[in-house]
Amino acid sequence: MKQYKPSYFIGQAFRGIWRNGVMSFASIAVLMSCLVVLGSFALLVMNINENLNDLGLMNEVMVFLEFDLTEEQIQNVEREIKSIPGVGDVERITADEGIRSMMEKAGENAYLYEDFLDDNPLSDSFRLTYVDGAKLIDIEYNLRHIGPEIRLVRDQRDLAATMQSLKNGIMLIFSWFLIVLFIVSVFVIINTVKLSVYSRKSEIIIMRYVGATGLFISLPFIIEGALIGLVASAISFLAENFLYGYIQTALADLTGIISIVPIETIRIPMLLAFIAVGVLTGIVGSTISLSKYTRE
Repeated sequence: MKQYKPSYFIGQAFRGIWRNGVMSFASIAVLMSCLVVLGSFALLVMNINENLNDLGLMNEVMVFLEFDLTEEQIQNVEREIKSIPGVGDVERITADEGIRSMMEKAGENAYLYEDFLDDNPLSDSFRLTYVDGAKLIDIEYNLRHIGPEIRLVRDQRDLAATMQSLKNGIMLIFSWFLIVLFIVSVFVIINTVKLSVYSRKSEIIIMRYVGATGLFISLPFIIEGALIGLVASAISFLAENFLYGYIQTALADLTGIISIVPIETIRIPMLLAFIAVGVLTGIVGSTISLSKYTRE
């Protein structure tokens, strides 16, 4: 009965990993590489979604004003904008609000914008919505002819459409990578577990003769695959966390142009996803390998 304790099965799994160290290392390395690639694609898609939301898929137009306008001039521009046919809601965004919004999006890198609080490089702006896309050309024409107070009118539709196409292409590539890398990872783990099964083939035959159940024989190998997946998941998470944090810091100066999901908001979901995929891959690889060898 002592052999049926969980420590027995875990111990046998560790022995299998140690006995086939080279293949176990190869399995961990391959699965880790696959998880990092898949994680990078997933984070890229997540950030594209974030930017699509920020780019105004709800029919938004940004109007940037000239610098050093008086409050009266800004209010006059606002009245002119609201009077344009087809314009819906109009929201004023002050320069201070704009820089603080950029700091919020920067997350841990918000300190990079602290110097701009006293010397703000932004101007006031308006965010306006429109209901009928067919009137967008007329709306933009009227906006640009309000007066010299208008510095820039930015319509995000073309950029949003480009990013949507980019997202669709990335999702297609991501799906193919997911299938191919999953198959490669499972194949390597299958061969690792095969070596463990083969090295204990005589022991397995004896256990079957004395009446050991299929679960008792298979469980150490399944745990072995799960442990390989768990180790690969942990290493992948650390690598992805470092890589994403480095990229976020490197792109901090572009925070006003693109939105980057802060690393601190995705650490836990990313870790859980890596563990789930890694352990599942290990278990699937072990199960496929055992389905053949434990029948012999």
